[in-house]
Amino acid sequence: MSQRIQFQRPDGASSPGHLAEAARPLGAIVVIQEWWGLNDQIRGVAERFASAGFTALVPDLYRGKSTVEEEEANHLKSDLDFADAASQDIRGALLHLKALKLGSGKVGITGFCMGGALTWLSAQGSSEADAAVVWYGMPPAKAIDAAKLKLPVQAHWAEQDEFFAIDQVDVLEAKLKEAGVRYEGHRYLARHAFANETAQGPGRIAKTQYDAAWAQLAWDRTMRFLGKHL
Repeated sequence: MSQRIQFQRPDGASSPGHLAEAARPLGAIVVIQEWWGLNDQIRGVAERFASAGFTALVPDLYRGKSTVEEEEANHLKSDLDFADAASQDIRGALLHLKALKLGSGKVGITGFCMGGALTWLSAQGSSEADAAVVWYGMPPAKAIDAAKLKLPVQAHWAEQDEFFAIDQVDVLEAKLKEAGVRYEGHRYLARHAFANETAQGPGRIAKTQYDAAWAQLAWDRTMRFLGKHL
């Protein structure tokens, strides 16, 4: 069952989100949107997690706004306060799911593109998170304090990504290794957004491309990882 809900942020304010409930929850996960907003595609991602046994909550970071236009998506992303989103909306969603005590009681965080960058920030700032899965996204390496990453992290990278260059992934991974982070990274001969099924056909933007085979492999790895840690 899916529904739109309101949950409380750590600062006491109310935040909207989309909740996809697992019939027999094993645990729970916060899902962070791409720069397009909380659209049908990301709702589908939440449903996929719920079908696998993880009740999923997607914070509506744009407060009801979404778009299919690249220029408008960039505008919405630019207007977003990343620090506030990570420390308040996303952490609030994490705390909301923790309070529900679903299955194991453990809660993970995952995000795609912009949501991937926010996953790193949230993972290092929310001690309540039990695992994180990043899909082709990261903030500038200097924004990641590897010493604060106390949870296991899995990441999926596209070797042909024009938004998040693979050489920057090299820098990040060296930083994570030096800090002793429990990290596993996977690389795919793919372009950005390779797991987003809407990134195909004439409507897609030039730097993105869905790849069903790599997407399935990444999803399989994700579910095994979450099954182990949540």
